[in-house]
Amino acid sequence: MVTRPEPVGAPSSRPSRPTTMSRAIRTPRSAAVAGIAFSVLFVLALLLVRSAIPKDPADAGQWLTDKSRRELVLAGLWLVPFSGIAFLWFVGVVRDRIGEAEDRFFGTVFLGSGLLFVAMLFVTAALAAGLVATAGDNSTIFHSSDAWEIGRRATFELMTVYAMRMAAVFTIATSTILHRLGLAPRWLVVTGYATGVVLLLTVAYATWVELLFPLWVLVLSVYVLVAARKADAGRDGSKPADA
Repeated sequence: MVTRPEPVGAPSSRPSRPTTMSRAIRTPRSAAVAGIAFSVLFVLALLLVRSAIPKDPADAGQWLTDKSRRELVLAGLWLVPFSGIAFLWFVGVVRDRIGEAEDRFFGTVFLGSGLLFVAMLFVTAALAAGLVATAGDNSTIFHSSDAWEIGRRATFELMTVYAMRMAAVFTIATSTILHRLGLAPRWLVVTGYATGVVLLLTVAYATWVELLFPLWVLVLSVYVLVAARKADAGRDGSKPADA
């Protein structure tokens, strides 16, 4: 049987070995950097907002009339889009890393919950920023209006009841995928399951529970980065020395 030679200069359908190796090296590092960026930005945004508003969001009489507190809240909300972009990059790189070994069921839950989390996070931040910016110098009048009460309740429900519970589903799905593919140690998988359960059951009733999600992503990202560096060190050590 005569094989037809490929035309000179035609692109090959299969990636070369160096290209595949360099892609495999860059992928975990990109996921780790994106995960760390999301964690830092999201935690900073939560700290800025939580430090400016009272524990009871219904008690807005003091902080809403304070210009410095309003600006602090707006600064925290300004960081949310950048944290969301980093999270989307993290999701994309992790999904690329899993590749063809991805389970369709858990892969769908993983991607869907991640996208829903970012979407509701953006809606919450936009709604909250609009409320605080609209208050301005008329905070006293605006606070007594129905618009503030509806907007305040909507942002609280979006963040605690919906967005963070999607984060919980994302954490559980990610932990399951990592466990099935053997990409993470048992302690990290168990921590992910525990984080997801806590977010599902207590996020609407306990303060600062939202921090568990970015902290878990941070731990996962640091582990991926360290594992990638160890793999690089082992690969370099296996190379024969030049004569």
